[in-house]
Amino acid sequence: MLADSEHGDRLIRRVAPLARAADADITFLSDKRYLADLRTTRAGAVFVTEAHRSEVPDGCAVLVTGEPQAAYARASLALHRIRTHPMGSAAIHPDCHLEDGVEIGPGAVIGPGAVIGAGSRIDANAVIGPGVCVGRQCHVGAGASISFALVGDRVRVYSNAVIGAAGFGVAGSRQGAIDIPQLGRVIVQDDVTVGANTCIDRGAWDDTQIGERTKIDNLVQIGHNVRIGRNGLLAAFTGISGSVTVGDGVTFGGGAGIADHITIGAGASIAGAAGVTRDVPPGEVWGGHPARPLSRFLQEHAWVARQTRTRGKARAVRTTDPEGA
Repeated sequence: MLADSEHGDRLIRRVAPLARAADADITFLSDKRYLADLRTTRAGAVFVTEAHRSEVPDGCAVLVTGEPQAAYARASLALHRIRTHPMGSAAIHPDCHLEDGVEIGPGAVIGPGAVIGAGSRIDANAVIGPGVCVGRQCHVGAGASISFALVGDRVRVYSNAVIGAAGFGVAGSRQGAIDIPQLGRVIVQDDVTVGANTCIDRGAWDDTQIGERTKIDNLVQIGHNVRIGRNGLLAAFTGISGSVTVGDGVTFGGGAGIADHITIGAGASIAGAAGVTRDVPPGEVWGGHPARPLSRFLQEHAWVARQTRTRGKARAVRTTDPEGA
């Protein structure tokens, strides 16, 4: 790595994306699509390749490397340490705060700085991580785990669900893939239901958000930085990749798969087993793989079925007609 010695005494405290970085932050560029953000960044330092060195604005320390994203990941590990539940301390840490009427099942763990609202119930062997806030009248099922999260009122989290685990982010390096630390939270608003064995990842930088009254079935995967609006319905085996934005009132049939960085408009419906790879306009019903408007998908399916029947009959005629033999 080649460092810019002119700014060697600069103090860096955090990592941040290009567009949000301030003078105490370090950032990176690995995709030329974000060159505009690099040219206007206010970061104190930036990891870039030699090809983009000249694009770094004056006043920003330049760190030239062949692996900017991997360097950023290593800096994240050095600058951001996860708050933990100290080994050997009480399972219900004395620094947590439990409001009136909270019920705690056997084997449950409540971390330091956690807050549990009045009338909530935490079942056996559930884990509420350090600093997590759970609202009033909530129910967290047996074996569920909540970390790096703010949970609203009247939320139900069923058994073995995991909220706030690290999202899937990796950077390539000469030593192989390395994990990119995930630094965001999960925000679960009021009256949400999270099914058993469902996973909702914390954000990479921004928060993952689940809107009010959204109902999530068992065995659903929601990636980092996803934003789901109010009154959503997600059936089992739905998988939503990172940085997807979902409007209010969107429904997902079982097994639907959503590619990353797309937008699904309010009121849309995604059919079961659909594979969505591009933006879905508000109010439309999409199905198929790759997904497209359901009316078009059904027309195409009917055409294929007709062609199959027609060709099948033609083959049958040739086989049974002696003159055609």
